[in-house]
Amino acid sequence: MDDSSEPPLRGKLTGGGEAAAVKEHDIIEACRRRNLGDLRILAESPGGFLTDRVRQQAWPVLLGLPTGYTDESKIPTPQPTEAASWRKLPRHRDEDQVQLDVNRAFIYYPNHKNEAELASQKDELSDLIVEVLRRHPYLCYFQGYHDICQVLLLVLPAPVRAPAVARLSALRIRDFMLPSLAPAVQQLRLIPDILLAADPALWRHLSSTEPFFALSGTLTMYAHDITTLGEITRLFDVLLAREPVFSVYMFAAVVRSRRDELFETPADEPEMLHSILSKLPRPLDLEALIASARVLYDTHPPERLAAWRTISRASALCTARDADACAAQSMADAESFFDRQVTELRWIERRDQARELLRRYRRPARTLGLAILVGFIAVWLRRSPGLSSYVTGLLARWMRL
Repeated sequence: MDDSSEPPLRGKLTGGGEAAAVKEHDIIEACRRRNLGDLRILAESPGGFLTDRVRQQAWPVLLGLPTGYTDESKIPTPQPTEAASWRKLPRHRDEDQVQLDVNRAFIYYPNHKNEAELASQKDELSDLIVEVLRRHPYLCYFQGYHDICQVLLLVLPAPVRAPAVARLSALRIRDFMLPSLAPAVQQLRLIPDILLAADPALWRHLSSTEPFFALSGTLTMYAHDITTLGEITRLFDVLLAREPVFSVYMFAAVVRSRRDELFETPADEPEMLHSILSKLPRPLDLEALIASARVLYDTHPPERLAAWRTISRASALCTARDADACAAQSMADAESFFDRQVTELRWIERRDQARELLRRYRRPARTLGLAILVGFIAVWLRRSPGLSSYVTGLLARWMRL
């Protein structure tokens, strides 16, 4: 999507005043040219996309929305009947849980003037989530999804929200919207591999601690754990500009940032280590963590990690390895990937059930098989009594296996 005829990024990306104005110009130009490479550089630089007004142009581009959604002056205004058409669609199976979570939304931000304003915004959030689920009923809601949607609701203009959330859901966080959270947990297995490659001593210290401490952060794009709107929108700049797997590297960077604190806790106290790691550090130095995650990613890319071989080829981590390719994918592509993952999950479930049955009934099955075999051999031994002692010893050895 790069246009070599356009001028490159100008000047430094840090500082205020004139430097910020230059950076804002570069972001707007990159959006106009739909240059994801430049937007990625700008998102990772200190301050990210600077303001929500700029994010309203950049985020839709990163999510692959059509040009009409990336310029506020050109955003299509749906007709009232079209905008409300989702309400006539069949009810999604998870809507009761959606409402329970929405009731707990907007705890930290923004500061509502009164209860009526808070209630109105909760209604908007509920409508946003339910619209996406009804229009794409194959998606499964998960607790924490409302935290992600809340951020997009507060940043993006109304006509852009549902298309943006739909593409984010189906193309970037699809692994979390499957019937099982197994693929989400599988992503966490990448964290120990990153630590092993980057910091073997820390990896050994945490080797008895399962990486489930990162589930809340990675599952919700950190929106459940970061309590200020400025910080979470800053982080979303990077997470939307980078590949989905970058979120895992972010948590590995978080772990490494707490190295000294973790070594103060004995390795044989995994519960205490888990408690420390399940909460983000305060204060949260996002710029340092983003820079650290970028170094980890560049030095130890996913393909070099042992756990990467266990990630489904239909996972969003694989199908969105390239940000440009992901932005070009359609919602039909996303549903196809989803169906492949569901098929794989069902096969794995049947395989695991078969293994459990074999394990559970191994001894009874051997006993039954032995009884049948003994009955068959008994008839045969009547004709060859000299083999009796040999067969008896053979059967005894088989039963001890």
